[in-house]
Order: sequence, then structure tokens, then C-alpha cells
Amino acid sequence: MTAEAEPDPERLTVAVLAGGRSSEHDVSLSSGEAVRAGLLAAGHDVIPVEIGRDGAWRSGGERLSVTPAAGLLGADVAFPVLHGPFGEDGTVQGLLETLEVPFVGAGVAASAVCLDKVLFKQLMSANGIPQVEHLGVLENRWSRAREKVLSDAAELGLPAFVKPAHQGSSVGIVKVSSGGAMATALDGAFAHDRLAIVEAAAGGIEVECSVLGSLRSEREAGAREAIASQPGQIVLAGDWYDFEAKYSPGGMELRVPAPISSDAAERVRELALEAFALSGCEGLARVDFFIDGDEVLVNELNTMPGFTPTSVYAKLLEASGIGYAEVVDRLCRLALERHAAQRAYLY
Repeated sequence: MTAEAEPDPERLTVAVLAGGRSSEHDVSLSSGEAVRAGLLAAGHDVIPVEIGRDGAWRSGGERLSVTPAAGLLGADVAFPVLHGPFGEDGTVQGLLETLEVPFVGAGVAASAVCLDKVLFKQLMSANGIPQVEHLGVLENRWSRAREKVLSDAAELGLPAFVKPAHQGSSVGIVKVSSGGAMATALDGAFAHDRLAIVEAAAGGIEVECSVLGSLRSEREAGAREAIASQPGQIVLAGDWYDFEAKYSPGGMELRVPAPISSDAAERVRELALEAFALSGCEGLARVDFFIDGDEVLVNELNTMPGFTPTSVYAKLLEASGIGYAEVVDRLCRLALERHAAQRAYLY
């Protein structure tokens, strides 16, 4: 009789959550498939969980029913590769907390803060982080005081960008080049969200930086809480970084390293880590910047950026010497460490 093989203590069972209710459903499915392949390459087992546009969770074609504190399909850790509302905003993170499942990425509060573009900018401003000038507008204020809002927006100059505050992947963004178009752009933003943001146009180039958390053994040896990748420049085929530029072939090119000074590159990495820490993020993030000479401005932070091997997040880490399979493995290990640390506290 052949002896039964001993279980591998390093092998994890990972529930990969993808899809979701947001407009980024298909992007999330692509990210989820890439994460699944990366985890398999790293030697782990994967349980795919697809969240439909209707919000239902399914695995193996069967609709799931979950119970508080009962885990999720026996998985050791969950990897919620979800983008935008109903997935990257703290809602799914809260559910996973209730299920007592370790999960990859930011927790409830950080997820909620970072998806809210206005709240994130307020947090950065309160801590002296340099940013582009901006204006947050609530829908009820817009309906009551349109002329005052338009007057305030005009102070930002033209062109300006109008965005729904809680969308990702540039969904609903409009570039406003004339004063007469501002009202139409705001009306359009409020079709997506009750909160909109108007941002002044920034000079220079767009640069992004990936952040990846450090393992406990690394921190105990003196490493920082997280590492920042080489910065990369986003070079656009079109006028600005809209949804089509992000996801259409040839819509953008990533140049790594970014053609910026060594001082600017170091400032990018410093600010990326600072924004990551200030917002309470864990595991991973991608921080976006505008750079004009040595002036570095933070634009926004994504707690769960696009996650295919060709996405900016993975490409920047690969250029910094960390391969895709190592990234997804490390993120699962970080999730387990955080879960164990949190459960050590008294409640």
C-alpha cells in the first residue's frame, strides 16, 4: 500500500472573488482569471467565486448561501479581485470580516475612504499631501445652487475634469474645455453618483507607482511596512486617460522607468508609501500622480487595481523584480498575517 502524501503546509486554498455589480464587472472577471492562474503557478488551490451583475454569489454554477463566522467554502483566504462600487468600497470586505475569512487587500475603512475621491483628497489635504485643486459637489447642492457651483468650478480654470466620486476605471469622467459644458458634465456625473468631483487639469505627465506590503519577518528584520515599485509613465494614444485608453489595445503605453528625475522618482515612492499608510491600506495599492519637473502631485489611490499580468500594477512590480506569482502568493500570506493579528486583540 502506498503511503498517503503529507499535506503541504504552504499550500493554500484561495477563494477568488470576481465580477461584481459595478460597471467594471468584465474587467474584474479578467483580473480574477489572471489571479487564478498566478495562484496555481504559485502552488495553491483555487475556488472561483463569480459575483453576478445581480449581486448573487455563485461557485461551480451553484448560488452560494453564507453564514456568519462559518467561513467561505472552506477556503484559507479570500482574494476579492473586485473593482469599483459593491466590491472595492468596503461592502464585500465587511461581509468577509463577518464570515471570519482572511482576505487580501484593504479593510473596510480604507476601502471606503479610497473609493470616495472627495474623502480621499480631504484626508490627503489634512496631512499636507500635494494634490491638484479640486471641488466636491453633492447632488442636492447642485440642484439647489447650480450657479454658485458653476462659479466655484470656474475658479479651477479650464480644461477641468468632472468625475463621479465613487467610480473606478475612469467611468463617467468628462473633460470640460468650455464653461458652457460644465453643467452638462455635472448632470452626467450625477447619473452615476450622488457626489461628483471637479478637478483642475494638471501639467506634466501621468505616473503610477505600485505598493506591496512587507511580510512580518521582513518588518521584524527592519523593513518598512510596504515597498514601492519603480514609477512608470502612462503614455496615451488619445487626449486623456479615459476608460477606452485603459482597456482598449493600443490605448496607452507604460514606460518603466518613468522619464523623470531621480529626485522626482524618489518623491513618488515616498508619497506612494505615505498615502498608503495615511489611508490605512494593507496588502497592496496603486497610487497615481501628476509630475511636472520636480513637482509631484498625488491624484488618487486604487486599493484593488486591475490585476492581469499586463495591468500597470503587475508590470511595475515585475520591473522592480517581483514576478506575478510571487505577488499573489505574498498577498495571501499578508492576509493570513493580518487576520491572525486582528484576532489576537480582545473585543
